[in-house]
Amino acid sequence: MIYENSEAWLASPHKRVVFFAMSGLGKTHMSSMLRATGQWYHYSIDYRIGTRYLNEAIDDNLKRLAMKEPYLRELLLSDSIRIKANLSFENLSPVSGYLGQPGNETLGGLPISEYRRRQEQFRTAEIAALMDTAAFLEKSQNLYDYPNFVCDTGGSIVEWADPDNPDDPILKSLSEQALLVWIKGSDAHTDELIRRFNTAPKPMAYRPEFLTDCWEDFIEENGVTEDRVNPYDFIRYSYKRSMISRQPRYAKMAEWGVTVDAGIMGAAKTADDFAAIIAAALDEKAANT
Repeated sequence: MIYENSEAWLASPHKRVVFFAMSGLGKTHMSSMLRATGQWYHYSIDYRIGTRYLNEAIDDNLKRLAMKEPYLRELLLSDSIRIKANLSFENLSPVSGYLGQPGNETLGGLPISEYRRRQEQFRTAEIAALMDTAAFLEKSQNLYDYPNFVCDTGGSIVEWADPDNPDDPILKSLSEQALLVWIKGSDAHTDELIRRFNTAPKPMAYRPEFLTDCWEDFIEENGVTEDRVNPYDFIRYSYKRSMISRQPRYAKMAEWGVTVDAGIMGAAKTADDFAAIIAAALDEKAANT
């Protein structure tokens, strides 16, 4: 780790952290709080994906949908209107919306082949955005003169990183640049995240083998054909399974950095609170090793 202990962390004039956790546990909230101090550069992986690596695909998909409406088609073909996703740190819906969900097209689903294609697009894009972290860290200091840096990763980093591999390119690169911080949820957090997701499900990204297992099991358990799968029932099903699958993977990733309880992290109101929380996590790690 780039900080050997809490003393090194607290004394450092350049604090660098990478958050990872399930979506909804406070990564973006904490990153936004730090950014608002004016002392922290906020690098959002999902924002980078949407504005750099999937921006054209997202916009083309919106145009494709608009072209189905004769009036909008005419305006588009005559260059009378422009259609472009409006992404921000606070609104990344166009990215998840592009991923979509597989199943019955009359219910808003995608053919599973198209869904797999978009999943692969996202996987490639997210890995590229993660590997861009070092360049943005350098830019944050040498171009924008920010003393501190926070990287806000997407929940699906755990799908692509291999924490058991000491030479994993993603974790090796990130850990050489910053302190990896797992925001760990409790069982109560997990239940609440599942409840929230069931109320308002949103597309997710999964490693191919996990997706295949979920898709085949869902079809068998529900006795439906691929084109009759209810897309929203499926993503609720796969999300719940992902919570079980990802937890031990997150725990292994945390061995590359430190762990902070989501409740403790959520109580931080200032950058000084945050610094103290990370110092305590470093002390706890040292005491347990």
